[in-house]
This record gives sequence, structure tokens and C-alpha cells, in this order.
Amino acid sequence: MPRIVSPPLDELHTLRTPLNEGERIVLDFFLRNLPEKWEIYIQPHLNGLRPDFVLINPNVGIAVYEVKHWDLDAIPYLIVHNELWATNKLGIDFQSRDNPVDKIIHYRDQIINLYAPLIGQNCDERNKSYLAIVTAGVIFTRAKTERVQSLLKPLYEKYPDSSQNYLPLVGIDELQANRLSSVFPSAKWPTSRYMKPEIADALRGWLIEPDFAQTQRQPLELEDPKQKILATTRTRSGYRRISGLAGSGKSLVLAYRAANLSLEGKSVLLVTYNITLLHYLRDLVVRHPNPQVKRNKNITYTHFHQWCKDIIVQGGLKHSYDDLFADNPQEDELNQILEYKIAEIANEAIDNLENNIGQESILLEKYDAILVDEGQDFNLDWWNTLRRMLKKGGEIVLVDDKNQDLYNQAKRWTDESMKNAGFPNGARNQLSICYRMPPKLIDYLKAFIEEFLPDANIKLWNAEKTLKLDLYPVTLSWIQASSESIVSKVCAYDATFNIPKLANLGDIAFSDIVLLFPDHETGLSCVSILESLRFNVLHVFDKNRKAQKARKMSFFMGDARIKACTIHSFKGWEARYMIIAITKSTDLAAAYVAMSRLKRHHGGSYLTVVCSTPELEEYGKTWESFSRISNSRDRIVNHEIDDIPY
Repeated sequence: MPRIVSPPLDELHTLRTPLNEGERIVLDFFLRNLPEKWEIYIQPHLNGLRPDFVLINPNVGIAVYEVKHWDLDAIPYLIVHNELWATNKLGIDFQSRDNPVDKIIHYRDQIINLYAPLIGQNCDERNKSYLAIVTAGVIFTRAKTERVQSLLKPLYEKYPDSSQNYLPLVGIDELQANRLSSVFPSAKWPTSRYMKPEIADALRGWLIEPDFAQTQRQPLELEDPKQKILATTRTRSGYRRISGLAGSGKSLVLAYRAANLSLEGKSVLLVTYNITLLHYLRDLVVRHPNPQVKRNKNITYTHFHQWCKDIIVQGGLKHSYDDLFADNPQEDELNQILEYKIAEIANEAIDNLENNIGQESILLEKYDAILVDEGQDFNLDWWNTLRRMLKKGGEIVLVDDKNQDLYNQAKRWTDESMKNAGFPNGARNQLSICYRMPPKLIDYLKAFIEEFLPDANIKLWNAEKTLKLDLYPVTLSWIQASSESIVSKVCAYDATFNIPKLANLGDIAFSDIVLLFPDHETGLSCVSILESLRFNVLHVFDKNRKAQKARKMSFFMGDARIKACTIHSFKGWEARYMIIAITKSTDLAAAYVAMSRLKRHHGGSYLTVVCSTPELEEYGKTWESFSRISNSRDRIVNHEIDDIPY
């Protein structure tokens, strides 16, 4: 059986953070010298930690390594009070933030205490024999071992559990001599009395490359001829409207078009309503087959209200913007501000810039192309404000899906209003084949729409063509909760125990798991539970509106943590492993949108709905896996996890 290397060696050149020279030297050393049964994980995701290498042998042990390609002659280092200090070019000493000894001890302790907790159950705590399972080493690739040990060994003194046998500290000379016994003393052991295959299984879920990272290395591909035409051409007028159902490739087409325009040297403004969607579109754009796109500087990514604020500041009206929020407006007034007043001030600012009023040194920079995603979230005033930023003869594209109209804007986009929005006629380009969702899920969503959203005028997918794509297994689970008070707890335990179990722990990366909630309160409750279990979570939840915005700006799938988000903020995204909370206050259209975010995969997709809405229970019973949680027994009934205390 060939050695497991993740990510595969032939794909290393596509890593978003390329291996440096030192890491390549160490990788080559491991490939030459490690026995084949040792698995090698390169820059693994580890719940937010990113060690350089983790090694696993299910019958022997685990190793984690930090690699430093430091030139110790260029920057002198010294130890001061058990801390690492360095001297810069000006001769000023400063405490180094990159202490490899502290890092490697932290990685070791996290593996032992959190990511492979079975270690403690199989070892004798009194004599710390479990330390023999996990080797934690530091390797310098531009200095010899004697010099490295002379510098760094004093740092181990503050750690009572430091054993030289399992904390190797070596330099380039050991690598050049292929001395595996110095770099990794236990590497050639045939077995270990403490290591078990189940320990390796538990750890792999934190180490294997996430589905997102694998996808991000693949070139962006258009699925059918219609998508290709829309992504590579423009209309005579420059105006184009693309409508499509969930998973039909609307965002993919828009990202491809943005990349093509950028390659032509055109300035592009790519606008969304949701803040979080910007990260997804940027990730799509950089997957364009032409590698020059990754270096492009021609695309401006923004969400509508941020763009308004930017143009307002440029137009000298920041005081007017600040006045809108001076009295801490309540929800109804805030909605009016976001819906109308900000756009009104933005238009005034554009007037000022066009007429050089008070801004003589600032020119209004217009764009060759303006591309709007999730256009059903925009009102006509916003659209017409954006149109003012288009250069004469430029191109403007509106992408929408009325089926995902969670903000009740799409009803304003009538054929008549479209004529006043710059479109020469009411015609639109329709994408109706789903390329994202597993076909089996589509059947369940159709039943949901027909039963609960019959008046929403939601168009269904082209079933005849879609069924041909049924090559993607999916596990669909519905958990009916009799109380909203336990929804967050069920979601948390399903994310950390059940989905990994269903997906064969070791095949799923925890960072691929996404939890969606209808509101911040429910989301915060779940995050609190996950964090109490010592899971790091990337989420958008906060009671403070400004803090929510900051969290949304940093929410992206490439992060190494479990993800948690509101349904509204995840609109336009996709995920392979999802847990969705539906409570009594959840809008059913939002529930449909949430379920439609599931991404198909040849290796399988997993969706669990945790629902406390009684009227959905009978529908939930039609899913292939249904279970109910009873308050009286306070545990899962007929469910895979029967040993977790709720």
C-alpha cells in the first residue's frame, strides 16, 4: 500500500501557501527515510493551528514538527528569562513572536488533550507514559544541530514534561546525513503498547486536507455551453441579466466573467449584498484557469453599503452618514436608513464628485464593468445608484434568483421596472440545471416547496436533466426536537460526534463542517457549547451589530476551524457537511435556502436538520433518517449517538 501523503505530492505546487525551501528539504528527508506505514500531513489544518508536518503510524505513534529556515547569522538570537529574543539590523533587541519551542509543545499538548483524547485513556497518567506516543520536534534547515541545541535547549527547562527522546531538536547536518534516529527516534519502532488505530482515526479528522482546500486548487470549470457564452461574451447594450436556480452556476459565471474582464485590463466592481459572499466570489475568481488572475489588481470586491460609505466619504459627506447613526436608531428606523437613506446620500456624493464640489483634487473613478451577485437582494434605487458608476460603453451584469428572495426585494423587479433600470427589454438568461446539490436532495426540496411554499412562485429544477447527474451519495438526517431549548445542544453534538461518525472519521476534515442558524441567539448558544468542548469555531454571531460586521468580514471557508453562520449570511455559499437549525421563528423560505446550500461530492455529502417546528415533523419523517429528541428522557431516541449526555 503506497504511503498516504496529504495533500498529494503532485498537487503541492497548487498550495495557496507554497512550501518554503526548508519545508521542502524536510519533506524530502521524510519521504526518503520514513517507513512506508508513516502517513505524512503537510501544513495540516488543526483546529486553527498550522504545524508544518504531522506524521501518523496507527500502530506506533504520532509526530509533529516545526521547521525553521532561519539564517542565524543574519539575525542573532538569544535566550532572556526563558524567552526567545532577537536583534534587528539596527541593533535593537526584541522578543520574538515566533518561538518554535513554545509552538511545538503547544501542538503536542493539543494533540494529546483534545485531538486524540484516547491517548490519555490508554496511558498511565502517573508516569506520563503517553508522552511516548507523540514526538514533537524542531528542525532548522540553515544551521547545524550543535548550534541549534546550544541556542534553544534552555527553552525546554520551563516545561516539566520535556523528554529529550520525544522532543528532538536538530539541524541541517542530521538531514544531510539521513540520520532518522536523531530526527525521529521512534520512527522505526514496529509497534507501541500505547498507540491504537482508533487514536489515529480520531486525529485524522483534524489533519486531512479540507474539501474546500482541495476544491480551491482545482481550476474553475464552466459546466455547460450556456454558462460559457455568458461568461465570455457581452451584449450589444452592455446590460445583461442572468437568473438561475440554486446551484445552477450563477456565481461561477459571474466570477469567470470578472476574471476575463480583468485579464483584458478592464476595471471591475463586483458587488454583493451579503458581506460574507465576497470571500466566496474572490475564491472563485482566483481559480480561473489563467494563472495571471491570481495576481490581478483590477477587481474591486465590495458589499453595497460599504461601497456607499466609501463613495460618501470621497464626496465629502461623511458627516451626513455619521448623522444617520448618531442617535443609535432602532430596528425600524435602521431598516429605513439601510434601504433608502444611505443610497440617497451616496447619490449626493456622486453629484459632488461629478461637479467637483468641494473635492477639487478627487476625480470620480468609474468602472468598465459592474457585476452584481444575488441581485434579488437589491432594490431598484441601489441598482440605479450603481449604474452611475459605469463608464460610457461599459458592461453591467445582474445575477439573481427570485427563489432566494429573503429580503422581499424581487417583487419590485417587474418587466416594466427593468426597462427603467437600463435593460433594453425584459428578456433574461435563465440557468435551470442544478450542478451543486446531490440529486436525491433535490427531490426532498421539491416536496418541501410544494407542501410549505406553494404560493412563493418558486421555480423547480429541470428534473429530467438533473437526474442524469445522480452520481453523488448523500446522507440526509432529520432530528425533530420537542423543545427549542435543546436545538443548539443537538447541533453542537451532531457536528462534533455524529457527522464525523457517519462520514467515517478520518475521511472528514472538521473545518469543512458548517452549522447554520436562523438567528444570532441560537448560534451563540451553540458556539458556547462547542467552545466548552474546546473546539475553535469561526462564526459571525454577536449581540453587537458592529461586532457582527467585523466577524462577517473575516468569515471564509479557508479558515481551519468549524464554521457557524446565519442562514442569511451563508446565502450564495456551499458546503459538503452541514447542520441546519430550524426553529419556530424560522422563515420557511429561509429553511429552503439553507438546505439548498449542500454541495454534492463523489465521496458523499451529509446534511442534518435539527428542527423544533412541530408542523414540519411529518415532512421530516419522509427523510431517510428520522429521529426525535424527547424532553422527558432528555436524550436522543433511535439515533446514532446514544451515549452523549444532553
